[in-house]
Amino acid sequence: MKNIAIFASGAGSNAQKIIDHFKQSAIARVTLIVCNKPGAGVLQIAEKEGIEAILIDKEQFFHSDRYVQELQQRQIDLVVLAGFLWKVPANLVQAFSNRIINIHPALLPRYGGKGMYGHFVHEAVINAKDAESGITIHYVNEKYDDGATILQERCVVLPDDTPASLAAKIQVLEHTWYPVIVERLLS
Repeated sequence: MKNIAIFASGAGSNAQKIIDHFKQSAIARVTLIVCNKPGAGVLQIAEKEGIEAILIDKEQFFHSDRYVQELQQRQIDLVVLAGFLWKVPANLVQAFSNRIINIHPALLPRYGGKGMYGHFVHEAVINAKDAESGITIHYVNEKYDDGATILQERCVVLPDDTPASLAAKIQVLEHTWYPVIVERLLS
């Protein structure tokens, strides 16, 4: 049985879909939620699902090996970023090389990088009058949104789409594909 750690900063809708996907799995289970934001919805999901959660300290996250050691002690096989807004430090990337993945709400390499998340991405896509958007699931390296692409899925951007309506389309893609890709990587 493989162990998944989900890192999240917000409401946790992708985390919930992954947790649900693996509830009856013989392959893997979500054993840890890591959060950087007190009061984030994902912490309530962890409590409701009976999954251990840790609230990380910024100084220790970026300037020590504490969390690398915690993940290793818990025998984490895959780290899944699900709306986690901090850049992953090099020591964690190196310790879990090709075992940290992220989902981005656009077709990378466009609309990636520092500050490009959520509605900022959707506004940029709409302002550029792009005909399509989508999701990119990728490996995490030392740079924002730069690791090798695992999967891209697309959706049409209509002329009357708003950031909110585009976000809804993107969320459907995220909820459909992220659990499937996590399972493929662990199989």
